[in-house]
Amino acid sequence: MTKVRQDAWSHEDDLLLAETVLRHIREGSTQLDAFEEVGDRLNRTGAACGFRWNAIVRRKYEQAIEIAKKQRKQKKRAEHRGRLLQPSAATFPVMETAYITDPSELTTQEHETLPVPSTIEHAIPAETGAIQLPDVIRFLQSMQDGKVTNSRLDEENTHLKEENNRFKKKIAELESEIESLTNRQQTVEDDYQALIGIMDRARRMVAFKDQEIASGPTFKMDQNGNLEKLAK
Repeated sequence: MTKVRQDAWSHEDDLLLAETVLRHIREGSTQLDAFEEVGDRLNRTGAACGFRWNAIVRRKYEQAIEIAKKQRKQKKRAEHRGRLLQPSAATFPVMETAYITDPSELTTQEHETLPVPSTIEHAIPAETGAIQLPDVIRFLQSMQDGKVTNSRLDEENTHLKEENNRFKKKIAELESEIESLTNRQQTVEDDYQALIGIMDRARRMVAFKDQEIASGPTFKMDQNGNLEKLAK
């Protein structure tokens, strides 16, 4: 079915697009696959998702993209080291010491006698005959770097959530203030209309009194000193 959708992108759509693209970058996939995945979920075309990412969303996540790329490199490096450290089942049935969490757990004698898997003989000089401590430390440091990066992303996510909550609180305060101002404006308009009505009634009363005075009898004094009422 052809995907046809003309409505605007929401904040949730942009967030889904960013999270999906960053996940594909971390996992070593392509952005085109990410665009297709988002398009299937939002009923949009992959081209529309790609255009939205490159034109609008990407610039907001430059730092996150760099972190995702570093995570991808660290993941590939860790997978490569894991393949090198993976023992041959026929020759080395147990190889737990290659995945210890703390190098200090190995004694000096164990460091010296640690067997070398056939899969990494090309990576370690033949004359050493054992995995050296620096190799183990570098492997563990690569794993630790991945944990630090994830922790940094969690902190940024927490910060964004807190900032979003602050914006929501500020919006609620502004809406309450707008409602209060609207009520005050309505009160002023009502008072103004009442004042106009009072002034109109007062003007009519003054006009009525002037009319009463003008309609009263008029007298004139004749030559004999008598008052004579004049006809209107």
